[in-house]
Amino acid sequence: MKPTVVLVHGAWADASSWDGEVSALRKQGYDARAIANPLENLTTDAESVKSFLSTLSGPIVLVGHSYGGAVITNAAVDNPNIKALVYVDAAAPDVGETNGSLSGADSVLKTNPDGKLFDKVPYPGAPAGAVDLYLKQDIFVHNFGSDLPPDVATQLWATQRAASTSAFDTPSKYAAWKTIPSWYFISSGDQIITPTSEKAMAQRAHSRVTLFDGGSHLTLISHPDAVTAVIQQAIDSVR
Repeated sequence: MKPTVVLVHGAWADASSWDGEVSALRKQGYDARAIANPLENLTTDAESVKSFLSTLSGPIVLVGHSYGGAVITNAAVDNPNIKALVYVDAAAPDVGETNGSLSGADSVLKTNPDGKLFDKVPYPGAPAGAVDLYLKQDIFVHNFGSDLPPDVATQLWATQRAASTSAFDTPSKYAAWKTIPSWYFISSGDQIITPTSEKAMAQRAHSRVTLFDGGSHLTLISHPDAVTAVIQQAIDSVR
């Protein structure tokens, strides 16, 4: 049985960011599904993904981009069907770590004040002190999707999904990479979760690492073929 490939998007994005990978994988005969990530709270977001995974039969390759990496790290626990994890310019927290702590000291998210990075919007039912964050246009175009044509990056900025501050502040309850084989795709041009941070996370997870020369935090959109090739490595390990 061919594994099902489930892809989980990150913050300030949606499932369409995986369009290139889903198209390529489905052409190769795989059941590839890019699913919604609520972007509200790491614990509940992971539970939402975990519930979807429980409806699938047979082996699963679970892929996460950016904050989606933290989500799959928690959602994969206690599901024996999940045979491989793939982190794409992503966070892979250990127990007790928050996604927000893993962007790297040289990340633009750490070297700029919040006022330059985000537009903050209150939302109904938010925990005390929590707000939705939208990336500002300049940061999105020049740092988040810096290798995309400016008009494409601007369109993605205009259609971004907000992410709650709770998503970044909630400690991880699990670390599925300790027991499930993992692959790590690292873009040298990523300014959001920096290569230095990603390499450290990949090393402690004993991940199989692919270093991509260039790209950005949105290499999954600009170079889906390169990302798909790493997902294929994980698929091949299952068969």
